[in-house]
Amino acid sequence: MTKSHDEVPFSYLVKVGHISANPVDVHLEADARELKALAETWDVLSVEALRADLQISRWKRDGVRVKGRVKANIVQECVVTLEPVPSAIDETFEQIFVPENSKLARRPANDAGEMVLDPDGPDLPESFVGDTIDAGEVVTEFAALAIDPYPRKEGIEFDGHIEDTGENDKKPSAFAVLKDWKKD
Repeated sequence: MTKSHDEVPFSYLVKVGHISANPVDVHLEADARELKALAETWDVLSVEALRADLQISRWKRDGVRVKGRVKANIVQECVVTLEPVPSAIDETFEQIFVPENSKLARRPANDAGEMVLDPDGPDLPESFVGDTIDAGEVVTEFAALAIDPYPRKEGIEFDGHIEDTGENDKKPSAFAVLKDWKKD
């Protein structure tokens, strides 16, 4: 969590020392000021609602697990007609946090020192500094990942566009220039 509390449009700070092994249920809902700030951050026309239901619990010895579901209603601009397009976000997520110096925060590597990542495996834990994590920022990030980058109004297709296939982008061979050259 690198941003300061003032830079985050939707925030819910959790003191790590107050978290027990038993999950605590938390319901979050953005107010009008936060909805406006989220719309600016996400570059959408408006965010009508954002709510999340979370379970926050201790993970291993020093870590924290934030598990939940985020729902949002947003209005974007159609990429074809520029008309407003309402859309709904409904995402489940799980994020694990570990202290900055924890062994669990280290990225796994093979014998050659290369980082090993399993694209189908669980996400690596995020590290945190201090004694606080921002569950609201986690909610915001997972909601942002679910936003359609190219929203289109229903039934609208791209018509009359020309797609550049890149066929003419090839550089001519140095020898192709010489093929017509003749020695007299």
